[in-house]
Amino acid sequence: MPTDLVVPEETVREACGEVEFPRMGVIEQVWETDPIPESEIEDRAAEAVKDLPFDEVPAGGEVAIGAGSRGIANLPEIVRGVVRGVDELGYEPFVFPAMGSHGGATAEGQVDKLSTLGVTEESVGCPIRATMEVVEVGRTPERDVPVYADANAVEAEAIIPVNRIKPHTDFQGPVESGLSKMLVIGMGKQRGAKVAHDWAVDWSLRNMLPEITAILLERLPVAGGVAVVENEHDDTDRIEGIPPSGFLEREAELLEVAWERMPKLPFDGLDVLVVDQLGKDVSGQGMDTNVTGRRHFTINEPEPESPDVKRIYVRGFTKKTKGNAMGMGAADFAHESVFEGLDPSKTLINAITASTVRGVRLPPVVESDRAGLTAALGTIGPIAGPDARVLRVTDTMRLKRCYASEALCEAAREREDLRLVEEPGEIEFDSEGGFAAASPE
Repeated sequence: MPTDLVVPEETVREACGEVEFPRMGVIEQVWETDPIPESEIEDRAAEAVKDLPFDEVPAGGEVAIGAGSRGIANLPEIVRGVVRGVDELGYEPFVFPAMGSHGGATAEGQVDKLSTLGVTEESVGCPIRATMEVVEVGRTPERDVPVYADANAVEAEAIIPVNRIKPHTDFQGPVESGLSKMLVIGMGKQRGAKVAHDWAVDWSLRNMLPEITAILLERLPVAGGVAVVENEHDDTDRIEGIPPSGFLEREAELLEVAWERMPKLPFDGLDVLVVDQLGKDVSGQGMDTNVTGRRHFTINEPEPESPDVKRIYVRGFTKKTKGNAMGMGAADFAHESVFEGLDPSKTLINAITASTVRGVRLPPVVESDRAGLTAALGTIGPIAGPDARVLRVTDTMRLKRCYASEALCEAAREREDLRLVEEPGEIEFDSEGGFAAASPE
């Protein structure tokens, strides 16, 4: 890639003039949680399967277990528990990747993506069958939109999606990220995902997901789903089997629980948010829009009312995202490691499939953290650097401990839900202008 897209630090300093940096301390959010002990995860998942109906599944029948969402804590143990639960009932389980176009929209890539999530034939104890072939199983009544499903799953005697219930990054509705989305978009593979996102431009996903889910429940042998809800620490909070009857209603109820438990920024108004890493394993949009308050690159969806973040500077990628830079368009400035590490093809495939091409626009690229912070502080208006409300986080999923500017540290002293861990001090940079301090978590 051309290196002349990276703006030198000297150029940034000349453009911004003299910019003072705020002193930074460390704060911690105080959350009261009661997660499921890791030693019980597999057993809980196996028990959840027994809450699903298998009355019409013949003895020894094949059960397709859909998996593939990123960032789910204890995913191998949960899937292994579901596999065990199916096996104990006398059926033959297999896992299929239910992840739309991810993995480069190839069967091999999707198996590899499952492997990066810890889901392999060895780890879950059953075969993995991957294909990008789909079957049209119906059409929506009013708009005549085709409904697709994974060919292997369609041939099974029962289907069980396994997914976390959580707020979606692109829209708000009765059901968002979860079992319904996995059935409609994940199980629809690249073709189904593309059709769904194309139609979502005019027919919002908030309306589409429930309607297509109802068609899939009617036309396919979906035995229900195994839903996972996580707490603020991204630990497994509950595992529940949801039968087909009341499927959408119960998922909507669990979404409300997930909204309450999801980690959020400790302040609604920020001048600068520094994000150490973005990635598909953090959020479908790289940085969770429910955390950053930025959904402007999603067509036909309103912006969240809060938080209000003036500038976002992103520093790099997670390892698991493998160069998929979806969501970098929500940043105002990016470190050159983002530019150097992005995979253009993988990123564009994801953006086209999701119809969120604005989300992969490359922001201005700077060569160092010192340059990125200078550019951000130099564009927030008439606010002196030492007074700026600046927060630095590991990513939008790990928000318990954050670096906070002095103004935020002072505000934290007055709040019971925040704890000051380290008093503010001068920001230290290494010889190349990078932050000397490691990520906060």
